[in-house]
Amino acid sequence: FPFFFFQQDYFTDENRVLKKDPQQDYHLEYAMENSTHTILAFSRELHTCDPNDKSITESTVRVIWAYHHKDMGEAGQNYHGANRGSKSLRLLNPEKADVSSTSLQYFDLINKDVLIPDKDTTYWCQMFKIPVQHEKHHVTKVEPLIQKGHENLVHHILLYQCSSNLNDSVLDYGHECYHPNMPDSFLTCETVIFAWAIGGEGFTYPPHVGLSIGTAGDPLFVLMEVHYDNPSYTEGLIDNSGLRLIYTPVLRKYDAGVIEAGLWVSLFHNIPPGMPEFVSEGHCTLECLEEALGAERPGGIHVFAVLLHAHLAGRAIRMRHFRNGEEQKLLAYDDEFDFNFQEFQYLKEERTILPGDNLITECHYSTVDRIRMTWVRKMLM
Repeated sequence: FPFFFFQQDYFTDENRVLKKDPQQDYHLEYAMENSTHTILAFSRELHTCDPNDKSITESTVRVIWAYHHKDMGEAGQNYHGANRGSKSLRLLNPEKADVSSTSLQYFDLINKDVLIPDKDTTYWCQMFKIPVQHEKHHVTKVEPLIQKGHENLVHHILLYQCSSNLNDSVLDYGHECYHPNMPDSFLTCETVIFAWAIGGEGFTYPPHVGLSIGTAGDPLFVLMEVHYDNPSYTEGLIDNSGLRLIYTPVLRKYDAGVIEAGLWVSLFHNIPPGMPEFVSEGHCTLECLEEALGAERPGGIHVFAVLLHAHLAGRAIRMRHFRNGEEQKLLAYDDEFDFNFQEFQYLKEERTILPGDNLITECHYSTVDRIRMTWVRKMLM
């Protein structure tokens, strides 16, 4: 990504030496400086056709920043020292309207003093009961409530709808997911109604869409699955993380749902070690979508946001969409996937998925630094 200094466009060579770009594509729009801050607003074409510039796409970009407390001298830029850093962003993600949790009703689903095992990966499941009942409401926003200091420990959170025929006794305990001694009630929780992953912020539903709660067909008992990532095998970690659901009695036009596509954890899906590039595909076939949508949603469903999810070996994810044998525009993609920045992609225009369409989740991995086999999980929302 090019470096910008005031009204000049710079780039770095392979030795990290700053050089002035002969093609100036940076345009200063606004500048302000006071005793504590310098603010610069600039514009640039997404694709400049300049070999020294990186094209801006819908993929994740790593923005690198550095500054010195003095302006550039006659000999050139001053060395920034420790005043440097980087941040992953998705520059083309459409802005979403903020919903203040202080002005609307909300409830929290939070784990209580979960002792994290001293092992690399733990999936912890806890049952909750939705407090909003007997009258339809819409959830308008879901916020992650990650315990301070555990931002790298909590890798992702899934919320499943469970059978409504359970009783409150299932609320008394949590248990490690997918364990032989896992309570039978957990097996009734099959439908994902929300997903969050590391680095993501709160998810705001579009103004005309909400997650329905409060009616007989809506979630009553839900299972929250938290994936804890503890590669250092730290002992004695106790976590109290979860989700906040903000809701309103003012109903929206459409109810929201989740469709998952990709490859589930399986002994049949593995990636060999030492591979600089390995591609796998998960197929959501036309027969599958015909069966899933044909009877209840013959007019299809409308996708408004996507969460692309992978683990450390992931390098790129592309969601391909086919209709009548013809490939459509990519539903979503990230060719610069960042494990620590898994944010929802809000589609600029909703995409209709029809019965008889098919989806292919194409995942690119690198295991060049590994000596053992790798198993993978990923999803679409």
